[in-house]
Amino acid sequence: MARRTSRTPSRTAAPASCPCGLPADYADCCGRYHSGAAAAPTAEALMRSRYSAFVVGDAAYLARTWHPRTRPEELDLDPAARWTGLEILDTGGGSAFHSAGTVTFRASYRGGSLHERSRFERVDGAWVYVDGEFLA
Repeated sequence: MARRTSRTPSRTAAPASCPCGLPADYADCCGRYHSGAAAAPTAEALMRSRYSAFVVGDAAYLARTWHPRTRPEELDLDPAARWTGLEILDTGGGSAFHSAGTVTFRASYRGGSLHERSRFERVDGAWVYVDGEFLA
C-alpha cells in the first residue's frame, strides 16, 4: 500500500462495519484513528487503519501516518479501486514495547490482491508507515 502518485480524491462515505476485518463498527475501530480521536497503539493497528483509509479514500490520514522521510508529496487514490478484504499474515515487533515493527498482509481488491511486508517506526511516540516490500 505504498502507492506514490499525484492527486488526492475526495473521501467516500464511512462504512458501518470496519473495512479492516475486525468485528467492530468503523467509528469504534479505525474511524477513531482517522478522526484523530485516538492513535493506533501498534503497528498492526496502524496497518489496519491505513487499509481502511484506502477503502474510504482518506488520503489525509494516509499522509499523516506516513514517515516524513518516505512520504510522497501528493497521493493519488484510484476512486474506481474496490478493496474487498484484508488478511494479516504475520507481525514482528510493533507493540507498545517496540520502536519498529513489520506487518505482512494480503489486501484483496476486485480483480486481484496485493501482498506486502510493511515496515513501521515510531516518530514522536506515534506509529508511522515507512515503506513496504511487495511479495510474490
